[in-house]
Parts: sequence; C-alpha cells; structure tokens
Amino acid sequence: MIGSVRRRGLGLRARITLLATGLVAAVSCILLWLGWLLVGEVLTEVPQYPPGNLIRVNGVDVEAAQLADALRDNAREQVLEVGAIAFLCVVLAVLTLSWSITGRVLAPLHRVTATARRLSAESLGERIDFEGARDEVAELADTFDEMLARLEAAFDSQRRFVANASHELRTPLAVIRTELDVTLADPDADVAELRRMAAVVQDATRRAAQLVEALLLLAKTDAVGLAVREPVDLAVVVESAWRSARTEAASRGLDVTMHTEPVLVMGDPALLERVAGNLLENAVRHNVDEGWIRVHADSDAENARLTVAASGPVIPAERVAELLEPFSRGGTGRTAQSGAGLGLSIVRAAVAAHGGRVMVEPVPNGGMSVGVSLPVAP
Repeated sequence: MIGSVRRRGLGLRARITLLATGLVAAVSCILLWLGWLLVGEVLTEVPQYPPGNLIRVNGVDVEAAQLADALRDNAREQVLEVGAIAFLCVVLAVLTLSWSITGRVLAPLHRVTATARRLSAESLGERIDFEGARDEVAELADTFDEMLARLEAAFDSQRRFVANASHELRTPLAVIRTELDVTLADPDADVAELRRMAAVVQDATRRAAQLVEALLLLAKTDAVGLAVREPVDLAVVVESAWRSARTEAASRGLDVTMHTEPVLVMGDPALLERVAGNLLENAVRHNVDEGWIRVHADSDAENARLTVAASGPVIPAERVAELLEPFSRGGTGRTAQSGAGLGLSIVRAAVAAHGGRVMVEPVPNGGMSVGVSLPVAP
C-alpha cells in the first residue's frame, strides 16, 4: 500500500546517545583548550636569565632568552598529548554509558511498540504490566494498558450487540420468507390464505421495524447524548407514558398503583418519556395475568427517583445485571415474540446521558423492580 511505510531515520536511542556524546565532547574540547591557554600563560612568568647562557630542556640546549618560549611550547605539547588521550577515553565512556542507559530507559517503549504491533481485534487482552520505576515511562505504559482495557470492553460489547441484533433481525425475516414461499408454492391458495399470510408478514415487519427503531434510538443516545435540556416534570412524563400501556394492562387484569409527586429534572422531554414508557411497557409485558404494578416518583434535595416494580416470573439474582444488556429479557428467551429486548438498554443509555443511574432488583416472590435516579433541576 502506497504511503503505508515510512522511511525510518535514527532511532531515539541513537539520537540521545549522539546528543550526550556530542555535548560531552564539546565540553571536553573547551576544557582542553582552556588548559592549553592556561599553561601558556603560566609559563610566560618564568625568571629571565642573562643572554648567552645555555639551559638544557628535555636534553636540548636552549638560549636563556628563549627559555620561556621553550617551556611553554613543551608544556602545551604535553597538555595536548595527555588531553587527547583523556578526551578519547571520556568520549568512549560517555558513548558506552549513554547507549547502555538509554537502552534500559527506553526498553518499556519497545514493549509498548511490540504490544501495539501484535494487537488485533482477537488479541486485545494483552497488557504491558510495567513493573519498573514509577516514572513517565511507567505512566505511559499504564495509560496504554487502560486504553487496551477500554478497547477490549468496547469490542466485546460491539460483538455481542452485532451478533444479537443479527439474530433478532433474522427471525422476522425468516418468518416473512417462509410464509411467502409456502403461500406462493400453493397453487390453490385462496383469499383467506393470502389474508392470513399478509397478517403474518405484517406482524413480522412490525417487529422488525420496532427493532430497527430501538437500535437507532439506542445508538443515537449512546453517541450523541442529549439534544435538548429543559425542566421536565416526572409526574407528567409518567402520566403521558402510561396512556400507551393502560389498555394492555387492563386487558390482563393488572392491579396498578401510582404515587407520583411533581418532580422537576433537567433533560430531554421526549427521551425521558421514552424512559418511563419502556419501564411501564416492560412491567406490563413481562407481568403475569392478574398481577400488580407499583409506580413511585419522589425526590430529595439532590436526586429525583422513579421506581417501577411489578410482579412476574422469578428472576435469579445473578441474572439481574444481564437485564440491562441489549436483547436480554427477564424470564423469557432471547427470541421471545414480545418486545425486542432493548427496553432497559435504552433506559440505561438515556439515564446515563442525563447524568443519572439505573438500579435493578428482583422481587422475592417473582417480578422485578427498576429504579431510576436523576439529578433534580436547579
């Protein structure tokens, strides 16, 4: 792929080593030059001897008048010889130490890079687990591990969501295809048979449309958040949402008790009505005939609470947390004909967008209680 491979220059380890070595070499050169100047200045102050006298310096006879120059040149030559050897030793030592130390310091970065290169959607469980000194490199490694944990959770959630959505959409589509194939294969199909087939197809398409609408609402709530923020009375929202569920509740003979106080919260009225509507619809659909529903709304100085409790099948305590996941239904299978299994998922996403939380508890003798806590309007 064009542009996918970049030319790589000197690595960070080599650059740091060269920088440290260059700085030490430059400082050493300056010190050597200063030593060379200082020796020359000191030896210009030697005593002056009468002209015509010879003085032996390093086996060579030198005129007394030239003694200072000879000593200075000789001293500077020795400074250069010894200084050059010391310079080479210092540069080599710094080069070796810099290369070794930077290698150890940058080792965690190589581990981060190697882990990132190995990553794919199937290997997000890998971690660096850095155990060295708690410095900036350790902070980078820990941040990378936290990012991997978030990515792994997001990928797992996405896999489950896509798999469940595919399964749920496949069910009504399979019903539609089967009905069409069977009816079209029957040459003696009359108007009654066609009407029966049309009714089945209509019901299946309705279920598919409800599922798609719920998926879009859930995705929009998770990604965009609140589009509107205004004071909303929970009592009014509950009353409006109850109109849609009242008929079905009456047909099943449910005993409904409501105690709602005027409670103002800040949020999206349509989304909060969807929250109340989903809670009430779940309470009706997953109830038992001649069962009961209790709705309670109140508030304190900081939070508003809406609780919907209902009778129903017994739900094991270990399954309570699963009920907030997409396509999970209390007491029924994933492919149940009633609902899409997204009601509580939408409630959780919408409440989270309002800065609140959802609490789900099983009722001891069967049923479930769902509580919503939202910040009150200032």
